[in-house]
Amino acid sequence: MKWIASLTLAVCLSPAVFAGPPVPRPANEFRIVSPSGKPVKLSDYRGKVVLLQFLYTTCSHCQATARMLSKLQEEFGPRGLQVLGVAFNQDAQERPAMVDEFMKSNSLAFPVGSASPDTVLGYLGASVMERFVVPQIMVIDRHGVVRAQSELLGSAELQDESYLRSFLGGLLHDAVSTSANRRRQ
Repeated sequence: MKWIASLTLAVCLSPAVFAGPPVPRPANEFRIVSPSGKPVKLSDYRGKVVLLQFLYTTCSHCQATARMLSKLQEEFGPRGLQVLGVAFNQDAQERPAMVDEFMKSNSLAFPVGSASPDTVLGYLGASVMERFVVPQIMVIDRHGVVRAQSELLGSAELQDESYLRSFLGGLLHDAVSTSANRRRQ
């Protein structure tokens, strides 16, 4: 009987229980609302490498990460990167000016919109009953495939500038190599 209890405990505590959706996987459509009220779709950026930062406008860590991502947007944007911020704290939903203020106060070089907490958690593959930290980061390649996603309790490497610079550089380089090979054929 003890071995059944031990086996049950081992299965329940295995990493698969804490893992989010599998990566890589096709990215589903996602919509945010710009501060002006205009809907923005993820598919509007097809052909670009997209980095989504799911954030709370009131979170100091989200603000610092957004400023770092803004630098990456300025550097890699001409090569095909598009960073998008998705504010999903309740205040951002109720007061769109809060999102505008977040963008201005952090001097961001990328757009930030808002979505409901339920929509964001569903997109991340989480339930409202699960614990999570912000920011959450998701990286989607030019073909619409999720290549990286934060674990719900955080993934330090997806908030590390050096790591992201290398990871995004690889995705952007792969796309350039692929298109160069197609032209040669």
